Amino acid sequence: MTAVPFLPKNAPFTAEDIDVLNQLVQRSTPLQRSWLSGFLAGLDAAQGQLAGAAIAPAPQAPRPRQPLTILYGSESGNTETLALKAKKLAAKLNFDAKVVDMADADLSVIAKAKNLIVYISTWGEGDPPQRAADFHKALMADDAPRFEGVRFAVLALGDTAYVNFCQTGRQIDARLEALGGTRVADRQDLDLDFQKAAAAWTDKALEVIAPADTQQATTVVHVDFKSAPAADDDDEPRFTAENPVEAEISALINLNGTGSSRETWHVEFAIAEEGFVYKPGDAIGLYPENDPGLAEDLLKAVGLASDAALKLKLIHGFDITTLSRPLVDGYAKLTGRKDVAKLLEEGELARFAADRQLVDLFEAFPEKLTSDQFVKLLRPLPGRLYSVASSLKAHPGEAHLLVGAVRWTSHGRSRNGVTSTYLADRCKVGTKARIYVKPNKHYALPADGDRPIIMIGAGTGVAPYRGFIEERSENGDKGKSWLFFGERNFSNDFLYQLEWQDHLASGALTRIDVAFSRDQPEKIYVQHRLWERREELLKWLDDGAHIYVCGDEKGMAKDVDTTLVKILAEAAKGDEEVGRAKLKELAKANRYQRDVY
Repeated sequence: MTAVPFLPKNAPFTAEDIDVLNQLVQRSTPLQRSWLSGFLAGLDAAQGQLAGAAIAPAPQAPRPRQPLTILYGSESGNTETLALKAKKLAAKLNFDAKVVDMADADLSVIAKAKNLIVYISTWGEGDPPQRAADFHKALMADDAPRFEGVRFAVLALGDTAYVNFCQTGRQIDARLEALGGTRVADRQDLDLDFQKAAAAWTDKALEVIAPADTQQATTVVHVDFKSAPAADDDDEPRFTAENPVEAEISALINLNGTGSSRETWHVEFAIAEEGFVYKPGDAIGLYPENDPGLAEDLLKAVGLASDAALKLKLIHGFDITTLSRPLVDGYAKLTGRKDVAKLLEEGELARFAADRQLVDLFEAFPEKLTSDQFVKLLRPLPGRLYSVASSLKAHPGEAHLLVGAVRWTSHGRSRNGVTSTYLADRCKVGTKARIYVKPNKHYALPADGDRPIIMIGAGTGVAPYRGFIEERSENGDKGKSWLFFGERNFSNDFLYQLEWQDHLASGALTRIDVAFSRDQPEKIYVQHRLWERREELLKWLDDGAHIYVCGDEKGMAKDVDTTLVKILAEAAKGDEEVGRAKLKELAKANRYQRDVY
């Protein structure tokens, strides 16, 4: 940290005040000092004291702003949000900062950056985010440009439920150093509850990268104590994961017929608070409650069955299902058990954890713990994200979700999805839950309402399209719309069937093609319908159509992607490389958007 001068003894304060102020200034960061100077200037202005000042400070020559590139790769928007916040902080530290999405980044340009901060998430089993895949591949290639002279820092986001936690961040951090870059701040790998730690890391990273004269920068932050705060440039919603709103469930309906093997719940939340805003394509986060029965089993396994207060904490505040490597490591160190430590050897944890949960670990390797020891092993209960299934214009003050109840049996134990069965089994109309908005600007309707749209989804993947069509209907948009929907059975699983029929009748929905996989001997899925309709689909694309896919990444979405490549390759005599290039062009133009999980 750059040394900060002490206040002189003749400063207009008492000796005791000078000592206190010197301690404060020496401990503060450049960002804190910049904020404090702005606060004091604003306070003086608000109290009308500046006009009577005896001595006006001499104007200082503006210092050159230091360049800073803030690069991000995101799947759900978390790293993008962090990057935009970092840009605002950097502006106060005399940086000329720019934010770059890896999807749009030119590696040769990034390699010439003087100062570089990277925010990167890991997707699935250790892969880079879809939009960052090409950049990641180019960076890892043998012919990647050198990064000599580049000062960099990397923040990685991930989920400890996955074996390859934050792998993409670790790869990029190591690769930048291997290519000659200079690491100025240690990489930090963060789990789902990343917000506070990410903010602290950003402050430190900006501090070490900041130009030496930051503390003398002339930027003043003027504080207006009477006006409401202006909206952020990145339009961050008012109600976030850190600031959820309490909403009441006003409808809870199982959309499947009695003969279905599925449970798909339509949930409506009524929000009384002003400022709850979302757009079709955004996600709604929901903080669930854990199954009380599972909480009891866990407490029995660690010898805390009689602790009623701890049971309440487990139900409301902690993740009591995820069996992660950090937790196993913590339990092994806490207990000193070699059999638990053996699970951390290569491949052992994956074999043990397959279709098991946290309770299985404690039952298989039982030890008595104190409540404090037990709680320290757990991570906070994260919110679950669901594509919003409504348009705010069609349903003011409401947000609708489509949630499939997850239930299965493994290793002799009945298992339940945390959030889905919280809604299905323990909620009812009138129940209040904490929800928030997670914007997704990379999964949105075209700004031009006359553009055709093609929507592809199976099961709960149809959720965002209900919002899309409602929004277009409310706007009076004239663009054509085509829905491909897949499920198991027509009679029991045709989600929102009557609504789609009404939209067809009104013209809001132009066409619908369905694929019910179990209604005939051979399995028919949405990708088969796409192939059958490929000639017309290509005509829609020629007319400027946008394609949307929502659903399971490893199953439906992957198969749809493969089919679209084949369709686009037909004009090139089946050359799939050409088809893949065309699909990438559509994605680059935001005409191929995916919301997959």
